Order: sequence, then C-alpha cells, then structure tokens
Amino acid sequence: MSFTDLESKAAPIRLWGDVDSVEPQALGQLYNIAKLPWVHGVAVMPDVHYGIGATVGSVIAMRGAVSPAAVGVDIGCGMTAQRTSLTADDLPDDLGRLRSAIEAAIPVGQAMHKSSVDTGHVRTGLHGWHEFWSGFGDLAPQVARRTEAKAMKQLGTLGGGNHFIEVCLADDGQVWLMLHSGSRYVGNALAQHHIEKAKGLPHNGNLPDPDLAVFVADTPQMEAYRRDLFWAQEYARRNRAVMMALFRQVLKKRFPTARFEPEISVHHNYVAEETHDGQDLLVTRKGAIRAGLGDMGIIPGSMGASSFIVRGLGNGAAYESASHGAGRKMSRNAAKKRFTAEDLIAQTEGVECRKDVGVLDEIPGAYKDIEEVMAAQSDLVEIVARLRQVVCVKG
Repeated sequence: MSFTDLESKAAPIRLWGDVDSVEPQALGQLYNIAKLPWVHGVAVMPDVHYGIGATVGSVIAMRGAVSPAAVGVDIGCGMTAQRTSLTADDLPDDLGRLRSAIEAAIPVGQAMHKSSVDTGHVRTGLHGWHEFWSGFGDLAPQVARRTEAKAMKQLGTLGGGNHFIEVCLADDGQVWLMLHSGSRYVGNALAQHHIEKAKGLPHNGNLPDPDLAVFVADTPQMEAYRRDLFWAQEYARRNRAVMMALFRQVLKKRFPTARFEPEISVHHNYVAEETHDGQDLLVTRKGAIRAGLGDMGIIPGSMGASSFIVRGLGNGAAYESASHGAGRKMSRNAAKKRFTAEDLIAQTEGVECRKDVGVLDEIPGAYKDIEEVMAAQSDLVEIVARLRQVVCVKG
C-alpha cells in the first residue's frame, strides 16, 4: 500500500493507512506538527493515535530542532526479540511455572532489583558499562541527584502499562523470546525536565500547541537535551539487554541445551540523526521503528494477537520507518469501562498470562487489528516471521 498525502499547507504529511480511521484529535495534532517552521515532513504510521503534543505512530523529520514532548516521556522505549533452538514440543503443557519463574527473575510493575545488577555476571553482549555509567554524572543535576539510586536498581526491570515479556511460537514452531520496555523512571524524569524547559523558551511562545515546544540547534538547551536524550536511549537499550539476559537464564535453567541466536533490538520512541532528501535532519520516531533497507525490526500485536519480525524496505517517503505495533483504538479508561475480566479471559485464550482487571486496559480489544496495520505498510517492511505468544508477563 502506498501513502495518502494529507495535503498539508505547511510541511508534507504522508499517511499509511485509512484516513477515516484516524481520530479527529490525532489529525489535528498532525496538522499542528506540520505547521512548525522547523519541520521538514511527517510520516504517519498505520497504528497512529492521539498522544501528548504529537501523535503516537508518527515520524517527524526536523531541521535543526527537536521537540522533547514529541519524543515522549519513555525515552528509548522499544523491543528486543531473540530466536531460540527450542520448539513447541520442548515446552511443558502447563506454562504457569515458566511464567512464575520469569516474574521471579525480572521485576515487573513498580518492583525493582534489591541492588544494582552485576553486569559483569550477566551476559548481555554489551560492552562499555563503566563508560556508560560514568555519563550519569553529566546528566541534568536536578534529575541526576534524585534518580541515580533508582536508575541502578531499575536496570533490568520491566515496568507496567503496555510493557511485556513473552515466550512466543513462530509459524514454524520455533520458540522466540520477546520483550518491550524503556528507560524507566530516569528517562521519564529527564523527559519531564526538558519538556518544561522547552516550554519556557521565548521562541516557543506562539506555537499551535505548547506541548510541541522545541529546542533549536546551537543552543545550550539543545546540547543539554541531546546529552540527556542519547544517554537515556542507551539506558533503555541496556535495560532490555539485562532483562533478556535474565530471561535467557530462566530458559537455560529449564532447558540446559537451549541455544540463542543474536538479539534483534529496536527503539520506537527516540531521536536519530539521519540524512533524508539530501538534508541532515533530526528524526523523531514516536511510536515507530527504523525500517531502512535490510534493517531488522519488531512489530508486536496485543496480548492475544500476532507479532511480527520484519525486515525494512528502506522507503524514503516514510523516512525509512514503519509502525511500532498495533496501536490503541481506545483509551485505557475507555477499555476499562467497556470490557470485563470475562472478556479478557476470552480474548487471551491459550495464553498463559494475567487475566484480572489490573491489566484490563491492555485487553486485545483495545487495540487496532494488527493484520490491517501490517497490510497497510507492505511497502515499508517485509515479514520475516509471524509470532504468537504462549506466555505473556505484564506488570
């Protein structure tokens, strides 16, 4: 499917998907984004929905500027997946004990490790831990002072909301491990700090939405944000790597001969320095993954729907991007009002997971149809593997 041009009077807006399925509030946000003088263009993914300032499921290419609210408060949120040597026949009929073991190894919800994880004894495959942590001292002092202890204990933790850890089966019966999380409390604190800083700058006085306040190039405020932003993105990547290492340990304890292929890890709330249309741009993907030619990516469904391992097709019109998931079709509050625990049980049949009202806002019915989302972006990615979860851990 090719894109639809929304005929913006400002920067171009290209939409993958059905225009009629986009909420009016989300369309309004897209037009507001395009009006910003620094915006080169906006690519809208088929999982788009209303967000704070910028829509979730949008790719915003800017010249010499970045909007911290458009990045979002979960800086570096993303996915990691890994194919194993195990098959469906290796898994026990009762997966409850496996879910309990995962929950015991990886803190979920508001829980955290009792002390910082010894990265020297957890095989993450990542190097430069000392150099990475030394960067903490360069973060915004107002944030660093109150978050360092928590940041160390939250490294390798899931969080709540739409974050999850899953054991999945591919169509060929192969077992995959998959998880979704971000930069936890420290990323949120850094984001909130810089969003408020941006709103107070004089050049942001007449924006169509104050939540679209930007930092501009060659200013102390921009340099401070970039420093904190890129550190938080790396924290998110390492957070997922530690969790995946702990996840593998759980599997190895039960399946000693299990082998694991290299991880696929992608951000879907982040900023990258890229060149498009012959220009050096700051590309914000808020609920979108990079899908450059040959790039491996992960596009999850909901608790009861398929997820996909994909390979990017390098579509320049979309700034080499694709959707980050199914995307919500209703708010969390609306989902809680509409559905019951009985609905959740029915919609997650065959999945070992929580089925109580505490996760009702994550019910599959609150999300768009992942099959339709994938069909709408067939010119952005090709499907490498289709996965379905058999175990889903949520906070």
